[in-house]
Amino acid sequence: MKKLTVLKALTAILILLVSFSIISCKDDDVEIVPVKLEDINGNYKGRLITTQGMMKTEKIIDFKVKKDTIAFAEFPIGEIVKSVVKDPVKAESAIKAIGKVKYNLKFASKINTDKNVVELSFAPNTLEIQIPVDGVNKKTVVTIAAKQKGFYVGQDRSLRYGLLAEKITVDGTPLSTYEVINYDFPYCIKN
Repeated sequence: MKKLTVLKALTAILILLVSFSIISCKDDDVEIVPVKLEDINGNYKGRLITTQGMMKTEKIIDFKVKKDTIAFAEFPIGEIVKSVVKDPVKAESAIKAIGKVKYNLKFASKINTDKNVVELSFAPNTLEIQIPVDGVNKKTVVTIAAKQKGFYVGQDRSLRYGLLAEKITVDGTPLSTYEVINYDFPYCIKN
């Protein structure tokens, strides 16, 4: 009986020692690599949420970031055209006729070491589009703005930002009944 009790005690001590040695070897410390300004450069794919009034659409969009510019090979202009051309059939044909619209968004970047992110301060240009309606091109100027900073998060290599189409002018006259278009890019991943 005494031998059995001693054997149980030794087994329990052995199990405790093995458990403590396994726990002490476990390394939970995650090494965070500091983000650099160059890390933001590259090709991105992300979700675009476009909101105008009560209307909301989502789609996947591609763009490139190089040094101080976000370059869109195909900027989303559907809501802009539909704000200018109220007839849905004419608006769709105008969107097809316009095709792809390129847009370059300038920014200044700086590193926020406390949060390990690159902060982007945008300096948007106006967007000019010739919208064909009934055989006549309407010169449309869209004032693009950014109310908030954008962020590149180094840990998951994602870019997050938002833009506004604040004002639309057609042939020099501002649209009277216009709701602001929000372009939100909540999570864009580097390819």
